[in-house]
Amino acid sequence: MKKSILIALSAVALTTSCVDSLEEYNVDPKRAAVGTAPGVSFISNAERNLVRTINSANTNLNPFRYYVQYWAATDYPTESRYDINTRNINGLYWNALYRDVLRDLREAKTVINADPDLAPDVKANQLACAEVLEIYTWTTLVEVFGNIPYSQALDINTPLPAYDDQATIYNDLITRLDAVIPKFKVNAGLGDSSPSFDLINDGNVGLWVKFANSMKLRMALTIADVDDAKARTMVAAAAGNVLTSNADNIDLTYNGTFPNTNPLFEDLVRSGRRDFVGANTFINRLKGTEGPVQGIVDPRLDDYFNENQAGTYAGGIPGSTNNKNTNSEASDELREQTLPGVVISYAQVEFMLAEAAARGYAVTGSTESHYNAAIRASILEWASYAGPSNTPADVVNAATEATAYLANPGVAYATAPGADFREKIGYQKWIALYNQPTESFKEWRRLDSPKLTRSTRSLTEIPLRFPYPIAEQNVNGTNYNVASSAIGGDVVTTKLFWDKR
Repeated sequence: MKKSILIALSAVALTTSCVDSLEEYNVDPKRAAVGTAPGVSFISNAERNLVRTINSANTNLNPFRYYVQYWAATDYPTESRYDINTRNINGLYWNALYRDVLRDLREAKTVINADPDLAPDVKANQLACAEVLEIYTWTTLVEVFGNIPYSQALDINTPLPAYDDQATIYNDLITRLDAVIPKFKVNAGLGDSSPSFDLINDGNVGLWVKFANSMKLRMALTIADVDDAKARTMVAAAAGNVLTSNADNIDLTYNGTFPNTNPLFEDLVRSGRRDFVGANTFINRLKGTEGPVQGIVDPRLDDYFNENQAGTYAGGIPGSTNNKNTNSEASDELREQTLPGVVISYAQVEFMLAEAAARGYAVTGSTESHYNAAIRASILEWASYAGPSNTPADVVNAATEATAYLANPGVAYATAPGADFREKIGYQKWIALYNQPTESFKEWRRLDSPKLTRSTRSLTEIPLRFPYPIAEQNVNGTNYNVASSAIGGDVVTTKLFWDKR
């Protein structure tokens, strides 16, 4: 892959020295004066924290692999039964995005704006990168929680911010995205030397433009069921400027040196724990023994999971305790220290174009052609990742495997089961987004495919959102109560504004 973390990062470099008064201690540790910490270092830290948060396997932070039933638990099934509050999962997710991503991006903008040495076009590009990342992070918060603090958030003078309406926030983010895309100066670069501060796109401004337009396509389809006209206009504007190959994947490749390793490696290998196995819901469908695709094994099965001790693939029961040895654990690919953390994948973009075509929006190509391209891209992407099960020959053979898979009547768009594009595209998108759990959770709710049943001994139905953190209830109670009432109740079964089916 094209990007990697090369050095350990921190938002601020701290030093100690003698001080003349206590006032010198009374400083915001997230704020650095111009000249002591470059603004781009805050962008680096925000990129790292964003990618780790949305892709983590730590169920105290990101339990979405349980919710969409990719994985089941072994010894500790509590989180797979949708217990969110005991370990403050919602609070940790909230803090990671507000404190460790958005706050750093705001600081980046402040320091970059104040830097007199930056060339104007370079400054414009750095600010645009920070803005695109901020918009992406806000959309993630809205899509997970609903109404959230936005217009008054991150303001030290407003410690108890009001919550904004989720649809209003989303529309404002679309306006902000439209405004920032033209601000990129493709020929100017980002102004830093190698290694680049840009851990996601390695200083490629053209790729940032594709990232922003792919985000626009994604946001358009998110609101398509509530504002078809606006979605149609957005798709027409963005579709010609999105990711065009797996080489364009918006991702962060880790360098394999702790703490800059793939967070899955940390949870699956470095921890020494064996907390997860594949869920039977998912593995049986990949094996072709259940679901719409019968009689053919998904070529990604051995990329997603390892065989059990008996040399076969088997999945555990969601919500139960499951045996580590008789069920399949996460694959060697997922255990690689340098496995990329994906933000937006090319396969994801092709599925979005397929959906846009099915809705009659202005995109080149047919629903079927984009659907086929999406599945093929996913199979080739996984065949390219490092791991004992992949060799150069496997990469070559993946194209043949993809062709055979697409020829199966349960896969081919014309004959795949499903009442409409939501079921057909949604099912295959669920398979392809295996290592994009936050995105998969959103798309499963939006497309309602596949049909999943709540886990064994679960506390609730499968969550449709995170409830607000307990800290918000205790500290920001008045605004919390208003927000809770406005969305129809602070419970996991409350549907968000874009989830209309």
